[in-house]
Amino acid sequence: MDKFSIQNIQKITSLTSELEYEKASSLFLQLRVLIKNNKLYEPIRNHLRDLIKNYEKDNWSDEDRLSKDQIKESDLAETLVEAENMFSQRRKELIKTKLKEAGLNQNDLAKILGHRKGYMSELINGLRPFSKDDLVVINRLFKIKFEDLIPAFINQERASYINKTLASLSKNKIRLIERDFDLQMD
Repeated sequence: MDKFSIQNIQKITSLTSELEYEKASSLFLQLRVLIKNNKLYEPIRNHLRDLIKNYEKDNWSDEDRLSKDQIKESDLAETLVEAENMFSQRRKELIKTKLKEAGLNQNDLAKILGHRKGYMSELINGLRPFSKDDLVVINRLFKIKFEDLIPAFINQERASYINKTLASLSKNKIRLIERDFDLQMD
């Protein structure tokens, strides 16, 4: 379950890390554009605004309490979210290009995949994650490589768990390094 998928935002009671803060801030900006076409996003954007304000008040309001580690974590989170956004934008442009080449539009793709128009828009704009089945259909129909459809990110929590597990294995010689986390885009 993606905590920051559009259907889960209202369930979030607080932001607990710089990464969550950056994801919330990024989504807040994305929704500014989408609200022009769909006012239903307004309560979600307002909720994000409140979460962001509270996080900033709790973690960034006292300059004397800011540590180098906090700033480093913030910089990394910003870089990770930027990489995820770039991936989503490239995927969106690629899908739209392939649709145009096929004489189709986003609504046609929604029909093909069995989704309603608004849901398809959320998928294309990265507000919801595509299902595996949707990505397989898009791959097969438009011959888009899976590596261009599926982000090869390992989130920080999962990577930390994997590293701890690998360290506990007696004959293990592999480790994930920082490059293997969310920024992995090869």
